[in-house]
Amino acid sequence: MTTTPAPADEAAGPLLHIENLHVAFGGNPAVRGADLTVAPGERVAVVGQSGSGKSTLAHAVMGLLPGSARITDGTIRLAGEDITHAPEKRLRDLRGRVVGLVPQDPMTNLNPVAKVGRQVAETLRTHGLADRRTAAARAVELLAQAGLPEPERRARQYPHELSGGQRQRVLIAIGLACRPHLLIADEPTSALDVTVQQQILDHLQTLTDELGTALLLITHDLGLAAERADRVLVMSQGEVAESGPARRVLTDPAHEYTRRLVAAAPSLRAEFRPRTPAPAAEPLLQVEGVTKEYRLKRGAAPFKAVDGVSFTVARGRTTAVVGESGSGKTTTARMVLGLLPPTGGAITLDGTPVAGPGAVRGSGRRAVRRAMQPVFQDPYASLDPMFTVEQLIAEPLTVFGVGDAAARRSRVTDLLDQVALPADTAHRHPNELSGGQRQRVAIARALALSPSLVVCDEPVSALDVLVQQQVLTLLRTLQDDLGVSYLFISHDLAVVREVAHEVVVMKEGRVVEQGAVEKVLGAPEHPYTRKLSGAVPGATVGVS
Repeated sequence: MTTTPAPADEAAGPLLHIENLHVAFGGNPAVRGADLTVAPGERVAVVGQSGSGKSTLAHAVMGLLPGSARITDGTIRLAGEDITHAPEKRLRDLRGRVVGLVPQDPMTNLNPVAKVGRQVAETLRTHGLADRRTAAARAVELLAQAGLPEPERRARQYPHELSGGQRQRVLIAIGLACRPHLLIADEPTSALDVTVQQQILDHLQTLTDELGTALLLITHDLGLAAERADRVLVMSQGEVAESGPARRVLTDPAHEYTRRLVAAAPSLRAEFRPRTPAPAAEPLLQVEGVTKEYRLKRGAAPFKAVDGVSFTVARGRTTAVVGESGSGKTTTARMVLGLLPPTGGAITLDGTPVAGPGAVRGSGRRAVRRAMQPVFQDPYASLDPMFTVEQLIAEPLTVFGVGDAAARRSRVTDLLDQVALPADTAHRHPNELSGGQRQRVAIARALALSPSLVVCDEPVSALDVLVQQQVLTLLRTLQDDLGVSYLFISHDLAVVREVAHEVVVMKEGRVVEQGAVEKVLGAPEHPYTRKLSGAVPGATVGVS
């Protein structure tokens, strides 16, 4: 593959040069005095928590700021050309050809009613790099180069027919279709499990190396930045807090904010948290030989989403279930919660059969539901936007007839205090809260009925590193104070290392390894567990 020649005036200076950039949304500053350079072929990561201004910086380079945003000062030079206030026609010509974009969420950035091959081909035709006949064939080649299996067949499919990792590969194919000099990747793998994330980033790195393309990586994952970037720019509240070589910034940070980010990043810490020895008492939850089958076609053999899974959750402790997408971990959690009936096996909570032979019904089932509560991945989707926080937290109490109105209000106040939210939060709605605050409300709601078991399904995967650390600390504190047990579903082994006592590793519906978290993740025996552990970004950086 040949490298796209650089513009003549690029050799004398950086490919991208941002100086004293200010961006405001109305009267609210989002980026304040940012400076950034990216040399040809260089990989630079911009890191920071949500609201730090990192994505706004990327959108300013692309000329894709939303209508209310304006560049109020500073300059952006791309390949020697000042594009700060370039007209839309010129920006459209630059997008794709000179600067490409791989956005975060493929489901909102791919056309749901167009086949993916056509969407790749459209980029080529827009820039005059292919006609109708050659564009389709070239699109298949690009999908193959992005690592998409069976590219000819996939090109004829719609986005919803692909997995999350496959959709992300389509976006990479589109972003690199015109061989741009600079590729901006905005959180390109944040929703993917670690092994798919590693595959995507490996392909992205290989392709950018072959093309000589520079990479501007926007991420909140410090481990990923340390592993994939030459230089790192740390942003906080719209300003550049620190910049420099990636290893130096993340192993010896100079700025207090960077130190806080590094301290909060599970993937940059190799140690396991101290844990008390496991109790010898009867476990709270027992899952024995549980199976879940689906019949996909009449006459075909059933598909086993979960196949003979067994594990326990001890009282006052955390058992994590980990694995890639499609491993069966969430299906297992849904069966524990009673949201799916198992095809076979048995589930027992505190000695009461909740699924399988002799499972309780009626009032007994209602008591089990009260003792077992969920916390889901996306609180914005799982909390009713029409309810106030007080109504959301009090709803389980109302449903189970616990106390009168005054007693329920008092309980809500106590729960808000337990999850470290101010009392006046009770009168607000979910859309008035941050992601971390919404997840705290979800935790308070789950604790309202004083359950013995809370099932946490990817509870921090949608949160940036500082907020994630706060929520994990809260979960540990509540466990210490209340003695609650957690079944913790996650694809993030760095997080599991932080919170779990025991871990169950699932692959293709089966348990391949389980035991104490220090043993399983510290010295894994199964090749699949070793593969998962090796795919955690930044695990070998060595931050102390």
